[in-house]
Amino acid sequence: MNILGIESSCDETAAAVVRDGRYILSNVIATQIPFHEAYKGVVPEIASRKHTEWILPVVKQALDEAGLTMDGIDGIAAVSRPGLMGSLLVGLTFAKTLAWAAGKPFIAVNHMLGHLYAAHLEERDSPATRIPEYPYLGLLVSGGHSIICRVSDFDDIEVLGATIDDAAGEAFDKVAKFYNLGYPGGVVIDRLAKNGDPRAASFPMPSLHKGKNTGDGDVHRGDTHRYDVSYSGLKTAAINQLDQFWNPEYERTPENLAAAFQETAVKILVSRLLRAAEDTGLTTIVAGGGVAANSRLRAMLAEHRELNCIFPPLRLCTDNGAMIAGVGFRHLERGDTSPWTETASARVTSFKRGLSRKNR
Repeated sequence: MNILGIESSCDETAAAVVRDGRYILSNVIATQIPFHEAYKGVVPEIASRKHTEWILPVVKQALDEAGLTMDGIDGIAAVSRPGLMGSLLVGLTFAKTLAWAAGKPFIAVNHMLGHLYAAHLEERDSPATRIPEYPYLGLLVSGGHSIICRVSDFDDIEVLGATIDDAAGEAFDKVAKFYNLGYPGGVVIDRLAKNGDPRAASFPMPSLHKGKNTGDGDVHRGDTHRYDVSYSGLKTAAINQLDQFWNPEYERTPENLAAAFQETAVKILVSRLLRAAEDTGLTTIVAGGGVAANSRLRAMLAEHRELNCIFPPLRLCTDNGAMIAGVGFRHLERGDTSPWTETASARVTSFKRGLSRKNR
């Protein structure tokens, strides 16, 4: 079954064709980074206008690279939530119109399920060596989300922990913007950090628990924030209190700042993830989202040999149509379709801590 997936939740216009929910036949991504770089952040109006301009040629290219026409497509999937409303509506409306005109089934996809599914895909020139098996721990980290969850199926997610304020990717972007390091912030900080020393600053780890401290920096399992993360404190420390945490033995260079900030940001995620692995007994961890491309996160998790850590290829960490097509296949395989009245939503409530239910 060949599924055409369309992704337009933020500033990437993307389309892909995936066969049987696994094999990527094409994956076209048109990035808008040059159009937002001057603002050091995504401008929603510019994003939606570019989607309108690019959506048709991107879909045509995806079909051409897959060697297919619409006759060879068995279903069309598109992101409907969460994301920027204007951007979402462009891709969703295009996908519904194309499905209706071509007489194909249509399915609306939760963008976040797509990121978790990315590691289940195989590219033509880079076959996956490890395909995750359910259940596993999911680490969903991006500019808008930092979530640790138990994943029992592609749409059966139990959120164990989440950010109580800023997401990891947002903190990377805002620190990079403040120090004028470049855009996108996460990519720039990762690159600079390779030539810096993480010992240049000793940024504090967040303390969210109300439970009794065990003496080793951990807390007992009854703590309601055991798996939650926070990045507002780290962001404040790096931007407004740098003198307080800087090691005077090190030169204050962009490389050292990036390395020290990134080290603490990644430790925050990994420490909570290790708690979840210990408590649940799950040893397979699957990461997804833009921050899953971070080299230090990958290296730090690789140090834990007792865990089976699976990351998507770098190209599948950012927004892409292949992950949407993959989830769309799973829905259609089960007989799910979406009504023509389906509309976009900027937010989803099902990815809040404590919720465990099927996600659409």
